Amino acid sequence: MPETKTTQDVTETVDESVDLTPTVRDRPQDTGPAVFDVTDLSVYYGAFRAVRNVDMKVREHEVTAFIGPSGCGKTTMLRCFNRMNDLIDIARVEGLITYHGVDLYDQAVNPVEVRRRIGMVFQKPNPFPKSIFDNVAYGPRIAGAKGDMSEIVERSLQRAALWDEVKDRLRASAMGLSGGQQQRLCIARAIACDPEVILMDEPCSALDPIATGRIEDLMNEIKSDYTIVIVTHNMQQAARISDRCAFFTAEVNETSDTRTGVLVEYDRTETIFSNPADARTENYVTGRFG
Repeated sequence: MPETKTTQDVTETVDESVDLTPTVRDRPQDTGPAVFDVTDLSVYYGAFRAVRNVDMKVREHEVTAFIGPSGCGKTTMLRCFNRMNDLIDIARVEGLITYHGVDLYDQAVNPVEVRRRIGMVFQKPNPFPKSIFDNVAYGPRIAGAKGDMSEIVERSLQRAALWDEVKDRLRASAMGLSGGQQQRLCIARAIACDPEVILMDEPCSALDPIATGRIEDLMNEIKSDYTIVIVTHNMQQAARISDRCAFFTAEVNETSDTRTGVLVEYDRTETIFSNPADARTENYVTGRFG
């Protein structure tokens, strides 16, 4: 029986001589269109580097899962894809993220338009204190959407697998929904703006197993229409729902006691869980740490 290791046992200390280049095996069958292409990306909060030197491609109509222990930069990385880190004054991004070949951080790119095309669902359901209908209609109204708003709302709720449960109480407050229903409402709200990509930051962490199962089923249903990137601490969930998996860990600066996220390995999910190339990945997915 191998000795159980703690997170501290396996996180890396800062040593520029150590090769921390992520393992990215891109086989011929994995060359579908890339929605995002990330090159040498680092994220800073002031002088602190939270994530460093990430290289990866997120491919169209797939579910990509970010896994790893707390503090390894998964959410920071996710927020780069729709420029949510712009809202933090001391945050800055170095390196390159392209979206269909366009530099997301080019000065000519409107971050509001970025967030319309790349929607986000947060860890805790956050419905507006409005009716169910107005929650879904809010984004399209702000964007000046043309067409029948009732049709937009119905279509979005159907895609989020919520329509049958709420169609008779659309004018009731969204705050009266269960936690799982609220989260699906937030997904419908994102879908209503007609994005191409949906980012999900631990969308099931506050939900019970039944509600979690419904969200997972929903992700599998809608990935034919959307590209999904999800942060999750749940190994079983990542194995169940994702097509690709990126494992991050944290390297520890012993002088300042700060942690910087590092992408260790990125591959097809079945490979990450059954035949990982890096021992750190194997230690994490087999529960030896984290």
